[in-house]
Amino acid sequence: MLGDAFMKVFVFLLTAALTYGEVIHFRKVAEPNEGAFTILIPSGWKLSGGIVRVNPMAAGGPLNSIAAKLDLNISSADSRTLLHWFPEMNYVDLRGQPAQPLFRPGSNYNGAVVWPKTNAVTYLQQVVFPKSHQRAANVRMKATYPLPKVAASYQQVVQRMRVPVQFQFDAALLIVEYQDSGAAWEEALYTAIQDWGLAGAGLWTNKDTFSVRTSEGTLEKLGRVLTVMLHSVELNPKWVEGEILGQIRRNEIAIRTQEEIQRLDREIVEHRRRTNAEINNQMYHNLMGTEEYVNPLTKRVEIGSNAWNHRWVNERGEAIYSDDGNLDPARLGLQGFVKSPVRKRFPER
Repeated sequence: MLGDAFMKVFVFLLTAALTYGEVIHFRKVAEPNEGAFTILIPSGWKLSGGIVRVNPMAAGGPLNSIAAKLDLNISSADSRTLLHWFPEMNYVDLRGQPAQPLFRPGSNYNGAVVWPKTNAVTYLQQVVFPKSHQRAANVRMKATYPLPKVAASYQQVVQRMRVPVQFQFDAALLIVEYQDSGAAWEEALYTAIQDWGLAGAGLWTNKDTFSVRTSEGTLEKLGRVLTVMLHSVELNPKWVEGEILGQIRRNEIAIRTQEEIQRLDREIVEHRRRTNAEINNQMYHNLMGTEEYVNPLTKRVEIGSNAWNHRWVNERGEAIYSDDGNLDPARLGLQGFVKSPVRKRFPER
């Protein structure tokens, strides 16, 4: 379903090989174009892009102009690690329909690209990777992972929303090795395909498509950093409300109540959490999980990484992780950070 303006505080260069005692400062940053969400990223990393919108007049029709789209890059300080969220696009499969002879694959149909309906793995192999890696050489599809549990979670969300369309979903993860610009790379790509069924008249959509690229042989070592980032995304309720109301107006459907907007917001957040967890488990076999921490400033329980032994937070919601329990963030030039202890279990540990 997901550009950020990231403020500078203090930079710890993050490499793929993480060692004992290393300190990672995660900064909380907001999506810059519309303030749609916030996310934690390692200090020194860069972000470009963000929320984009399609002009129906320029696109030749409205099929891709109803909802906001996310086209976002987050890269490490040395640019060797890159996370890319791809826009969610509507496609039309006109096979078997009267208009088929008039539109070749790749042509425009009412603002959507005419393309045969495909599954998630094929879409990643034939559309996402080739278009985003036109100079790639010696490409090897290392592994593919169908994700039926993720596909089922999309279906459950749609059912709870009581959408009258009979959607079908397919989700998958693809691991690719390749060479580009004289370097060897390893990349994980994910997408979910939404089939609109008979009511959609051939309409289908890629959802939550993203990729993670880094130097060959280091992909799994990024696991604990990605876990913090993916679990930290917080939607802006005001933006969500405005986006939903805007979609309602653009679709000319009845106005929903404020309670419905809030319920949908919660559904989106929960679905994102479950999807990210399932993807991470499949992507990183030896990935260490998350932990519940008590924020001493807000008294709230927060989800963070358990890959380090200690965590500190500040009033902005930023976080520092380290294995060094005697670390004093102030001595590193990071002011306002306090220890965030692990939530006590019952029986207490």
